[in-house]
Amino acid sequence: MSWNLTQLTARFERALWNPPLEGIPWWKAFGFRLARIVLVVVRDVESGDLTLRAMGLVYTTLLSLVPLLALSFSVLKAFGVHNQIEPMLNQFLAALGDQRYEVTQRIIGFIQNLNVGVLGAVGLMLLLYTVVSLIQKIEGSFNHIWHVRQPRSIGERFSNYLSVLLIGPILVFSAMGLTAGIATNSLWQNLLAVQPLGEFAYWLGRFTPYLLVIAAFTFIYVFVPNTRVRFLPALIGGTVGGVLWQSAGMLFALFVATSTRYSAIYSGFAILVLFMIWLYVSWLILLIGASVAFYRQHPDYLVARGGEPALSIRMRERLALTLMSMIARQHVYGGAPWSAERLTQQLSVPLHAVNLVVDALCDSGLLAMSAEEEATYLPARDLATVSVKQLLDAVRRADEDPALTPDALPVPMPIDMVLLKLEDAIGAALGGVTLRDLAGPPPADEPAKPALLR
Repeated sequence: MSWNLTQLTARFERALWNPPLEGIPWWKAFGFRLARIVLVVVRDVESGDLTLRAMGLVYTTLLSLVPLLALSFSVLKAFGVHNQIEPMLNQFLAALGDQRYEVTQRIIGFIQNLNVGVLGAVGLMLLLYTVVSLIQKIEGSFNHIWHVRQPRSIGERFSNYLSVLLIGPILVFSAMGLTAGIATNSLWQNLLAVQPLGEFAYWLGRFTPYLLVIAAFTFIYVFVPNTRVRFLPALIGGTVGGVLWQSAGMLFALFVATSTRYSAIYSGFAILVLFMIWLYVSWLILLIGASVAFYRQHPDYLVARGGEPALSIRMRERLALTLMSMIARQHVYGGAPWSAERLTQQLSVPLHAVNLVVDALCDSGLLAMSAEEEATYLPARDLATVSVKQLLDAVRRADEDPALTPDALPVPMPIDMVLLKLEDAIGAALGGVTLRDLAGPPPADEPAKPALLR
């Protein structure tokens, strides 16, 4: 039985991963991509990485929920809409059934009892730190999903987080107030009496919660990761996450309404346990939607085997030479600078592999990264003054621990002589080849630029 199951699994994997998607009907390619994304996301959840991050976010949320709402309360109080926090919490906690009202009342009580004047400067700083740590942890989880190694700078974090904490609540409640105002407008009510406009408005009202959650998820997927996320992948991930969240909320509410064992087992802690479970489910769904958006934008990560691609030393060297050749050619002959995403699409290699190599070249001072929204790469030094051997040495030294270098490893004299001969042979073989030579001859349809412009 186990042998037959293994054979069946192997045949299924070959049927799913082996067929090329080029040259087949679009509906078949769509079906293969959809099946691969579902399988890869399920594999990511089973590996435990997303679940562990969701658990960490639950813990951070419990610490920062009251300070976050207190900060929003103080901002909204100036606009006279602070009373809308309670309805919003009731809507978010709808999955808890009738117990959501008790949870909401306790949270509101904590907010009202929070006196910033009593806390003092140190207490206020700790209050802000717990709020900022939640946003920072969310960004870290999204950067991990999107394979982004470089976090935002301190200045970007301050401006972005401040805008989220101060402007975000105002926009949310303004949108809610505008929607409620339109719904109660007499002209709108008269229009709803006309068919089929009334029927359309009825179904629109039924799907409005889904649309609002999808819009919120899409905004989060575009804004939070420290990379450029295209709108279509974010919308697809937001649709998947929004539908899952709304559906999970209805199922969870049914579970809470029909299950009485939690109250018998946990007594007064049952509400807290259910609240933590719902927070965990919500964060997990949000991360699953982010994974869907990532795999939609980067289909090169849809591979049969999970985990980051492991690059051998020779693959790093080959990729470094290729990337530097492409970047040098665009720089010398006036082409548009390459971004990591364009390099990934051009070479059909995972984004992680490209980032691994270009980060090593940036750290060694051979490449410079622009400060644009979609970062591009340019040579940091005169190409004619940098040898290919220096490029290879930079790749070989990447991620080397300063506490464990080749000089710190004692080797016998014969081994030392072999290594010296190897280095001399590489230098002699490469000769005077520079990074300028990697750019190659000018294109056949373009004249070479003057030397001063190179």
